[in-house]
Amino acid sequence: MPIATVNPANGETLRTFDALDARETERRVAAADRAFRSYRTTDFAERARLLNRAADLLDEDRQDIARTMTTEMGKPVKAARAEAAKCAKAMRWYADNAERLLADEHPEDADVKDSGASRAHVHYRPLGVVLAVMPWNFPLWQVMRFAAPALMAGNTGLLKHASNVPQTALYIEDLFTRAGFPAGCFQTLLVGSGAVEAVLRDPRVAAATLTGSEPAGRAVASVAGDEVKKTVLELGGSDPFVVLPSADVAKAAETAVTARVQNNGQSCIAAKRFIVHTDVYDAFAERFTEGMRALTVGDPLEESTDVGPLASEQGRTDLEELVDDAVGHGATALCGGGRPEGLGGGLDRGWFYTPTVLAGITPGMRIHREETFGPVATLYRAADLDEAVDLANDTPFGLSSNVWTRDQGEMARCVRDLEAGGVFFNGMTASHPALPFGGVKRSGYGRELAGHGIREFCNATTVWYGPDSDAL
Repeated sequence: MPIATVNPANGETLRTFDALDARETERRVAAADRAFRSYRTTDFAERARLLNRAADLLDEDRQDIARTMTTEMGKPVKAARAEAAKCAKAMRWYADNAERLLADEHPEDADVKDSGASRAHVHYRPLGVVLAVMPWNFPLWQVMRFAAPALMAGNTGLLKHASNVPQTALYIEDLFTRAGFPAGCFQTLLVGSGAVEAVLRDPRVAAATLTGSEPAGRAVASVAGDEVKKTVLELGGSDPFVVLPSADVAKAAETAVTARVQNNGQSCIAAKRFIVHTDVYDAFAERFTEGMRALTVGDPLEESTDVGPLASEQGRTDLEELVDDAVGHGATALCGGGRPEGLGGGLDRGWFYTPTVLAGITPGMRIHREETFGPVATLYRAADLDEAVDLANDTPFGLSSNVWTRDQGEMARCVRDLEAGGVFFNGMTASHPALPFGGVKRSGYGRELAGHGIREFCNATTVWYGPDSDAL
């Protein structure tokens, strides 16, 4: 795959880049390793100063980097600005909280004595160079939610970004350099996917994190497993959005539209399967379909645009095949179901798809099992809570879930039984720096964000002092 910026709104190639050769890649790995040897000894105050400076620079750059993201992968520019602001917020959160999150942990005195120690504690130390393999859909946020905690913990980072967002990838390295991080602390590797294995097998690389497709996750996990290296994987999702009779149906339907088409529908944590109790199904379906139909599809650089193009032509083809298969097997398109017409201004060459709602989904359809990465929603009718939970869990994925109910008993049941890394009640799934993020089943393993995320790439070191360890 070429390393290039191709505007998905019109198919125009804006910039191309040469991939790093093996010699330059080796130089960068060596620089990351050298940087770690000294950077790991800095204190939290110094790391926080650098990260806060990077956040300030990102705020200053917000408009420009938003435009870059939009022209590289097609998200509406207003969403791109919000993504940049969210990254700066997360950076400041880790700058403020990393020292607390990685503070030494002290067991109970009775347990210390029982172990035969005079004293003992757990101390967190950075692992080393961490390789991050990141996707194009949130080209800034996906990287920052790894980079901010990793750098605050004392690790250094190597970024292998998606090949269709090279300018964003280079911007991130430049951002940390301008903020004053030591040379080699965070570097971008403009390489193809074929170069990842050699970097991951390098003994100077301690661990890896990947956000992306299931096949990519398998490939990285396989190599890391062979090398016995720590990994964190955040893969696909097919999140359920369950609406039960006690819900505020109007609010649920309004939120459902945003939950489905955020980032042009190309989000692992976007709600994709809408499972609605039969008592409120008709009311929800009508409002939801009206909301999806009313969205403005068009130039993502226009402030009025709600839904821009898909990031690639192949992505649109894959989506079309899923919809065609469903309709061919009896599903009904309540709205959408094809490419928009009459966009004008060269947008007819872009990779757009109309917001779509499909009803009458059955288990024999591909779309029932596969992730839909685009503005297509599937609608299910459930007879009761038991059927709703069964439908919600009938997926190989388990990233997050949304449930709309005011019944405390139903909430407790969903927390107990939904197979997902998160359960969001009466609101839309979102990631926040203070809350752990990740999934189960084929959505991956490990956690990003919060204390869980910063400790993923730390060595939890047991420090034990025998009875004769006190200073003379």
